[in-house]
Amino acid sequence: MKNLATLIFAAILFSTTMNAQLKPVKYSEGSQALNGLFIKSAKKSANNPGILLLPAWLGIDNASKGIAGELSKLGYHVFIADIYGEGNYPTNTSEAGKQAGFYKSNPEAYQKRINAALQELVKSGANADNIVAIGYCFGGTGVLEAVRGHLNVKGIASFHGGLGKDAARKTEPTPVKVLICHGADDPFVPKEEIVSFQQEMRDAKADWQMIYYANSAHSFTNPEAGNDNSKGAAYNPVAAKRSFEHLQLFLNEVLKK
Repeated sequence: MKNLATLIFAAILFSTTMNAQLKPVKYSEGSQALNGLFIKSAKKSANNPGILLLPAWLGIDNASKGIAGELSKLGYHVFIADIYGEGNYPTNTSEAGKQAGFYKSNPEAYQKRINAALQELVKSGANADNIVAIGYCFGGTGVLEAVRGHLNVKGIASFHGGLGKDAARKTEPTPVKVLICHGADDPFVPKEEIVSFQQEMRDAKADWQMIYYANSAHSFTNPEAGNDNSKGAAYNPVAAKRSFEHLQLFLNEVLKK
């Protein structure tokens, strides 16, 4: 019964529904043309809560589309950001690593791309002062840059994202609430990075929480990641379900609906 429940959850979460229609949005940052996706809330709200979704390193994928659809049904306007832009979309993991590596090494450039998407979410109908940014893998690193760059978000949720930053960068106080959903067996985030991140949160006097999921490696929310933890990245339906439930609790606390 438990396995059946998790399979049903995965099927619902990552399926395309008739009522959840993602609309392409052309926008730009500087001279770079970008292509995001927007889906409006399925519920009317005077507060128009919004969610900015930063996808993993391969760019906008089926997982991010499925999550956006589910969140829209829960009452949120959702915008999926395009970080790389036209002419720069990776076709394999090697290219993705190079593209993602550039933004990790140039956080101000990453912050500008995130902020451009944030503005599009507002233009599409979300309340500028009622937004949470969520991100997966590379996008999970990105939402932390939204905090560090003082972008106008109420909270961020990072799923199996990188947590580190250059030690030379200054840590400043932040009012942004922080949720970190982390695979307990993720080999790509060293213990030293976790310790440094937690100290950063303390130094920033942040309202933060970090949840570990047992038997979970990197990419534990993505059904397309396979099921072999020994490869370092794998889907864990139990952790995916639990982390989505933790996200809902976080959103209910942080955003006005």
